[in-house]
Amino acid sequence: MTFAKCLHVFFSHYLTKIKGVSDNTIKTYRDCFALFLVFIDEHHHLDIKTFQLEQLTTELLIDFLIHLEEGRGNSAKTRNLRLAAFKSLAKMIRIYHPQMVDIAERLQNIPQKRVQKKLVGFLTQQESFKVFKAVDLNKNGGFRDYCLLHLLLDSGSRASEIATLKIDYFDQEAKTLAILGKGDKYRLVELWPKTVDLLVRYIKDYRTAPRLPLYHNVLFVNQRGEELTRHGIYKICKKYLSKALPANRLKVLNPAHSFRHSCAMNMLIEGKSVTDIKNRLGHENIDSTMIYLQLDLGTKREVQQKFIQYNQGVLGNDPYLEELFDWDDKEQILNWLDSL
Repeated sequence: MTFAKCLHVFFSHYLTKIKGVSDNTIKTYRDCFALFLVFIDEHHHLDIKTFQLEQLTTELLIDFLIHLEEGRGNSAKTRNLRLAAFKSLAKMIRIYHPQMVDIAERLQNIPQKRVQKKLVGFLTQQESFKVFKAVDLNKNGGFRDYCLLHLLLDSGSRASEIATLKIDYFDQEAKTLAILGKGDKYRLVELWPKTVDLLVRYIKDYRTAPRLPLYHNVLFVNQRGEELTRHGIYKICKKYLSKALPANRLKVLNPAHSFRHSCAMNMLIEGKSVTDIKNRLGHENIDSTMIYLQLDLGTKREVQQKFIQYNQGVLGNDPYLEELFDWDDKEQILNWLDSL
């Protein structure tokens, strides 16, 4: 059997109709096999069209993985992600072509490479206040960014999840937000009163009018009237973290993901269970949540109490926002006077 035919079944039937994986997973696997086919053509002079599944040896695949690291400069983590695509292919081979089970076993027996785990970079509660204060509310898009940062910290969402939020995912009365996470699974999270008020005000007064009907229900819209992408969210987070924090702190913080880690740490400090943290973050495996239990929590009680009071309060208790709202009210009065 040709490798090309095997890939066709893998992408057109197995991943979509059997596994039901997300579009992002399909794109990741597609990129992996595209790199592999170029590799065997350029480095081993094998014809892509006639390349047989039986020619996929352990030595060839390991050679490809080494090429990713040494030739393309990929990290060991990226190497492992590419290997995961081949292991998924091996599972399909077991189901569709049991007579080739030896090939599947060869692929699945290749071990993942050990990866040095990075520190879990999160914002202290004092740093969270500094980041919020770094937003200029009088600038165009300032209120949207202020609302977005609060939502990231409150919900513990990934940037990709925030980018796909719809207005009707938000329930003002119930103070909840539905989030579409990995594996196309929804989870429902309860929001702080502060975050709820910010979202209501943003949707009502500060959300940019969508340019096309396609974006009519998108929650966060950029200045061009299009949906705010995860890359756009990443840039926003990086912008305010850079304003608020010293350079040495930024080295251990992933701009968008640091808010997600901070959400988990805040819940841990409040005494929430590991299961509660797992459900809020949308972790499929509780092992992903356990990393937060290994961290030293040196947080002062008075700071924690101040942080809780801040997020349980409504917008009327936030002096930083009062100045903006006062100006908005004055502008409305001036516009009304001009219309007389």
